[in-house]
Amino acid sequence: MKIQNITDVEKFFKVIDECQGTVELVSKEGDRINLKSQLSKYVSMATIFSNGLINELELVAHDPKDVERLIKYMYQGQ
Repeated sequence: MKIQNITDVEKFFKVIDECQGTVELVSKEGDRINLKSQLSKYVSMATIFSNGLINELELVAHDPKDVERLIKYMYQGQ
């Protein structure tokens, strides 16, 4: 799934932390980064999220409830 226009990175990671299963960030090269890992989270924040605005991300959530949670975040900011 693609998520767009993330302006509150802290809230985005709070939603990721609430997910029960694995949530992966897919890079342009096709690499997958586990966003539930604290180390991956810090590396991602330092590189991709450095300017405070994320135009678009591709995520893979393995748990259907997590997909619902991420869709709710995209549309309602919750």
